[in-house]
Amino acid sequence: MTPELTALALAGLLQALQFCLMAVPANLELGTGYTTSPRDRDPSHQMSPRTGRLHRALSNHFEGLVLFTLAVAVVTLAGKANAFTAAMAYTYLGARILYVPAYAFGWSPWRSLIWAVGFLATVLILIASLL
Repeated sequence: MTPELTALALAGLLQALQFCLMAVPANLELGTGYTTSPRDRDPSHQMSPRTGRLHRALSNHFEGLVLFTLAVAVVTLAGKANAFTAAMAYTYLGARILYVPAYAFGWSPWRSLIWAVGFLATVLILIASLL
């Protein structure tokens, strides 16, 4: 397996961990009545600020993981994976790991800068796949 695919697999496991970090307090705060319901109402005002941030960080990783998966697939299928793209894949993963506490604890402006590092790493993988 290429380093990029390994980073992708680890990013998927991070996603699962993020889900657990958010779901446990969300279920405690919202109760099973909401979590087993059709979820027709917005729960964000009923969660604590930290749980709400964990929820938003999880949603953000779902969004970022789509582009990262695309980048890893393209660079792998094109046979363009190299030391640079491997470094960028692990940069993305490191940024996503740091993003969770940065968002959960409201580290401003660091959260946005950490996000930007991960996004830039992903874009650089895509560019490298075209060269």
